[in-house]
Amino acid sequence: MAKGFLPISKEDMQQQNIEQLDFVYVIGDAYVDHPSFGHAIISRILSAQGYSVGIISQPDWRDKESITKLGEPRLGFLVTGGNMDSMVNHYTVSKKRRSQDAYTPGGVMGKRPDYASVVYCNLIRQTYKKTPIIIGGIEASLRRMAHYDYWSDKLKRSILLDSGADIISYGMGERSILEIAEALDSGIDIKNITFIDGTVYKTNSLEDVYDAITLPSFDEIRRDKLKFAKSFYTQYCNTDHYIAKRLVEPYGEKCYVVQNPPSKPLDTSMMDYVYSLGYMGTYHPSYESDGGVPAISEVKFSLVSNRGCFGGCSFCALTFHQGRHIQVRSHESIIAEASKLVWDKDFKGYIHDVGGPTANFRHPSCEKQKTKGVCPNKQCLFPKPCANIKIDHNDYLDLLRKLRQLPNVKKVFIRSGIRFDYLINDKNDEFFYELCKHHVSGQLKVAPEHVSDTVLQKMGKPENSVYEKFLRKYRIINDKLGLKQYVVPYLMSSHPGSTLKEAVELAEYLRDLGYMPQQVQDFYPTPSTISTCMYYTGVDPRTMESVYIPKNPHEKAMQRALIQYRNPKNYDLVYEALTKAGRTDLIGFDKKCLIRPRKTADKISANNKGKNINTGKKKKVIRNVHKKKDR
Repeated sequence: MAKGFLPISKEDMQQQNIEQLDFVYVIGDAYVDHPSFGHAIISRILSAQGYSVGIISQPDWRDKESITKLGEPRLGFLVTGGNMDSMVNHYTVSKKRRSQDAYTPGGVMGKRPDYASVVYCNLIRQTYKKTPIIIGGIEASLRRMAHYDYWSDKLKRSILLDSGADIISYGMGERSILEIAEALDSGIDIKNITFIDGTVYKTNSLEDVYDAITLPSFDEIRRDKLKFAKSFYTQYCNTDHYIAKRLVEPYGEKCYVVQNPPSKPLDTSMMDYVYSLGYMGTYHPSYESDGGVPAISEVKFSLVSNRGCFGGCSFCALTFHQGRHIQVRSHESIIAEASKLVWDKDFKGYIHDVGGPTANFRHPSCEKQKTKGVCPNKQCLFPKPCANIKIDHNDYLDLLRKLRQLPNVKKVFIRSGIRFDYLINDKNDEFFYELCKHHVSGQLKVAPEHVSDTVLQKMGKPENSVYEKFLRKYRIINDKLGLKQYVVPYLMSSHPGSTLKEAVELAEYLRDLGYMPQQVQDFYPTPSTISTCMYYTGVDPRTMESVYIPKNPHEKAMQRALIQYRNPKNYDLVYEALTKAGRTDLIGFDKKCLIRPRKTADKISANNKGKNINTGKKKKVIRNVHKKKDR
């Protein structure tokens, strides 16, 4: 196993006595050797098995020489666009260019191209015509079959075809990348590596493809959105390794993209192994002069305890990428990592997070999943918790107690998200009490996303009454503990199914709560989610029923403004929205009104221009909540 950072230059290779690397890893992020970064895990797991790996971080895609700095690898190039889809990294939901990139040294924007994975692969192919290219990471994983691309507003082919890569390692990739490496090392041609779970390959013949479902062709789904919706849902129902079939997507007469079933999830011993591979825990020292890499600050003192999520939110791509099976590290593995963190010179006594996609999932949702897999056409928590679900926080609670006892630890926070509908159905309140007492820093962030049951149903989220039940219990427990702590809800505007009527309903809820969010997330149609499929096709792929889609930018702006109706800058949009929704009863002087009539509002604005406005005691209390920053 390589010690220290992996080579990033010929000089590094010479110092490590490497004449030719086995793999050259081209990445869209800065080189950060921390297990929260996919390239760190994949490079370390290969290195641990004796393969030499070098890193080319953020090459200049306008210069083909930038891809040759480490020479031609013996076995192949690995390519990833980064920890985020490069288009999400670059653009807001309104398609405006972002000003910062947390995964680049100094936070500088513009160090990677749009559609980075495709561009890097094509750059490699200009010089290395036959060297194998293995593409992976979130960008490739979610674009592995034909997909709707929001930024070009069209259906795109599998990234395998547009990139010129030979094979995709989809999902988290540890098992499949080792099998690919072993196959290449044994002399098997990359074109014949068609047998590995967790991979996608291309072929001109289906003669050797067995036990497969043939999806509609690319030409068919491009012509017919309903066929795309059906094809997408077939893929969605084949993301579990126990029951998934091989999938074939035809492109013309003699071109097929074949998706093998997903890799088997990692068991606890394998998870422990992956997180024990001698990571440096930070960014490469060459970035120090640029101010480092901002993204490390969010994860340096956080602990990953699990993977996977059986929550099944429609707008989330986790089902496609990590799957619904919960994979966990042992307490011993997590405590060992934490025991090193607490002696770091920068550690201030606060473990920032202990979790994963959903912090309070530490075991399969039911016993059946261990032998038969997840239900393909049924969710564990939606619309109601399944009768077979096992709700138990004891293991997670035990882990948190152990972490609290470590030296130098003042507080252990949970920031990666608590699934409140899971928590509220736990008959044992012990975890809920300790959560409030020990793991909240004045604010608990949860994600109800909306309050309209019509919209929540499309989101795959529980009814609003479940969230209300959670809030009541949260207040009761904090009162008993003598604590003044608040819930900060994440809310989403313009999700499929949301008309102005539902947006007004959400604004009224916030009015009654006395709360105006500082930030609002507008629905972002990213590749390979149910919600994105709805956005593109206008139907819910689960039922094939039509869904209202707020696509007009002006309507989306109105829905977003309604959530922040108190902001004077949003007055005109809120006024127009209420008028169009037939809710002018909310324009007036009654306490139930959202805004004042136009002339009065203009007069108030003129009188208060340049003044520090006190908008009332109730709002002042809420504003003070947001001043309590997480340590």
